Amino acid sequence: MTTLEAGQTAVGAVVDIRAYAPIAKPLADWLDGRAAPAFADDKAVVSAFSPRGEGQVTALPTDEFVLVLTGRLEIAAEDATLALGPDECCALPFGCSFGWKASDDLLAVVYSAPTDRAGNRTTPVMIDKNAPLNPSSPPANENLLGEVPTCRGFSDYVSANAEFCAGTWDSTPYHRKQIPYRQVELMLLMEGAVTFTDGNGSVSFRKGDVCMFVRGDGCAWLSEEYVKKVFATQRPLG
Repeated sequence: MTTLEAGQTAVGAVVDIRAYAPIAKPLADWLDGRAAPAFADDKAVVSAFSPRGEGQVTALPTDEFVLVLTGRLEIAAEDATLALGPDECCALPFGCSFGWKASDDLLAVVYSAPTDRAGNRTTPVMIDKNAPLNPSSPPANENLLGEVPTCRGFSDYVSANAEFCAGTWDSTPYHRKQIPYRQVELMLLMEGAVTFTDGNGSVSFRKGDVCMFVRGDGCAWLSEEYVKKVFATQRPLG
């Protein structure tokens, strides 16, 4: 559930992550001292954090997705070192070990998804913003308020139970009515703009913005131009 005013928008299902994240305080540990979460339930926790210095994680207790908002972060694993700058992101599988080194101005958002085993990768993986995209299903016809869009996507990481994934997605313009959400999605807009609307108001995001929409009553989606995004989402199966 969302519990904070920081980052809350006029649309109940949508949080402005760049507005929320500055509540994070500097910390010296990867797992302890994260900001009060922007969303938390038993399947997904989205928090800002601002680690300083360097450290080691011996066995990560959840799947995680990390998106750097400002500053620099290095993740050093057995097979590679990932260097992340602003708007770059990675997935960290359950059980993986890694060293980390953070700049003094690092601010990031971390999406944790509880699990008991790693998914399609066992070591940290960079989210490739230029990955080849494959055709993906558009919104259901009964929810569309106009033409059916062409959608594509690619998941760099998929959890063992296939409920949590992270990657890239794009779409031609479309308008979808408000529908309930079963998922919690963190989204960095790489191209285009989207307006979300519910009975209380609307909010728009465009290239460079970071937002999250959460389980519950949902909202309507309107994109009047090509959209491309990085995503991390947890959606229960069934």
